[in-house]
Amino acid sequence: MIHITPSILNANLMQLPPMLAKLEKAGGEVLHLDVMDGHFVPPLTFGPMLAEALRSVTGMFLEAHLMVDRPGEWVEDFAKAGCGRIIVHAEATPHLHRLLGAIRKLGVEAGVAINPGTALSTIEEVLGDLDLVLVMTVNPGWGGQKFIPACIGKLERLKARLDELGLAPHLEVDGGINLETAPRAVAAGADLLVAGNAVFGAKDPIAAFRKLTATARSVSR
Repeated sequence: MIHITPSILNANLMQLPPMLAKLEKAGGEVLHLDVMDGHFVPPLTFGPMLAEALRSVTGMFLEAHLMVDRPGEWVEDFAKAGCGRIIVHAEATPHLHRLLGAIRKLGVEAGVAINPGTALSTIEEVLGDLDLVLVMTVNPGWGGQKFIPACIGKLERLKARLDELGLAPHLEVDGGINLETAPRAVAAGADLLVAGNAVFGAKDPIAAFRKLTATARSVSR
């Protein structure tokens, strides 16, 4: 099943609890938390306290996307805060295999993200240890960026390699997802699509979420 995973990066946090209730009623199942530390990427967003607060007001599955230096120092707090999946960047740690094992020992799903300029070979040796691979379709750091078309080819190659190995982690894309790019990402193999500005930047976020979901699910695979 294809899912749109709304990112709260572009949301009005003061209005988030009632908005999440409406999203959940509209079929939203996964909420994406873009965690930035001001070092790995320039912006600074939020930490595990917000994740814990969100866990108390929504039944949606929470995934924490850690765009941070030294992600190993963050994973336990986000697991305790109620995140069911923690995604770390391959570029942020020299000990990726060990970190993925540590995440799984916390009882949550382990994911890895790769930037547009990062080769798929970087994660070849850990593909069997992953619940999710996140292919960044913009350079991380800011919402509202334009989708990088070359990332479609990377996603297609990754899907082909996973099929060859008999592996089936979730394939997620993040960045520039809208009514035009969502079908292209799904056709290339993605089953989870992070959408921030396309949902929370719309005049009617719930209507935008429904339309984006329907558009993504209309793609033949």
